[in-house]
Amino acid sequence: MPTEILALVANLALDLFTITSMLAVGMSLTVKEIIRPLRNLRQMLLILFASFVLLPLWALLLTWVLPLGDEQKTALILLGACAGGPFIPLLVQTVKGNMPLAAGAMVLLLVITIFFVPLVLPLMLPDVQVDAPTIARDLILFMLVPLIIGLLVRWRIPNQASRWQPNFSRFSMLSLLVMLFTGTIPALPKIINTLGTLLIPSAILLALGGWGIGFLLAFRQESRLRKVISLGTGQRNLAAALLVAAHSFSADTFVMTLVACFTLTITMFIVAAVWVRRSN
Repeated sequence: MPTEILALVANLALDLFTITSMLAVGMSLTVKEIIRPLRNLRQMLLILFASFVLLPLWALLLTWVLPLGDEQKTALILLGACAGGPFIPLLVQTVKGNMPLAAGAMVLLLVITIFFVPLVLPLMLPDVQVDAPTIARDLILFMLVPLIIGLLVRWRIPNQASRWQPNFSRFSMLSLLVMLFTGTIPALPKIINTLGTLLIPSAILLALGGWGIGFLLAFRQESRLRKVISLGTGQRNLAAALLVAAHSFSADTFVMTLVACFTLTITMFIVAAVWVRRSN
């Protein structure tokens, strides 16, 4: 019974984290702030090609060459398919990259992810039963709708949006912490067992590969743009990957996705910290 209650709380906390983080993102930006940096077609093509072609292919390659279990492969594929993580602007800010472009790219990648994931998951996971309509419904309901609401609030009542946005950001982080606590306690033995597998190394390789793909694609671009593309490609969308894993796959897949998500995110923040140190 306690395990069932913890699982219920974890799922509720995950849903709240996803909704409130999307509301916070929407309330933090105007439509002009999103669109302005996206007018450079070359930049956008580089970002989209890296995030939705090369990085998913890199994730697939890792699942083919590394001896991973089925749930671990699914977790890695989910991360590979989900771009546009809300941590992208924070990472780019850390390395003094192009912040307007980072914000615009984050929203663009996030919106495309909502429609990209239901289309490509059945192709990337041919041996797994994937309910694409359910995935599309959940991503639209829990991510796209709150994002649009946040943007509308910022447009219609900007003063209130400025006051509410920090509260939604804090609540989303609190929900994330609750989800982590209640989600990891009952799954602790499974999480410990992953230490003897290649799940964590594969998530690190996914992150480093994404950073490398973005860096090489933007090698001839100016430094602030290169930082956005490399970090934006390496950092995946935790909320989308966890939401799909929790709603559409097994409990074991959710645990593997949780471990992979936070391994990848920690790796990307280490990459950003090293980058800052080397540039000083």
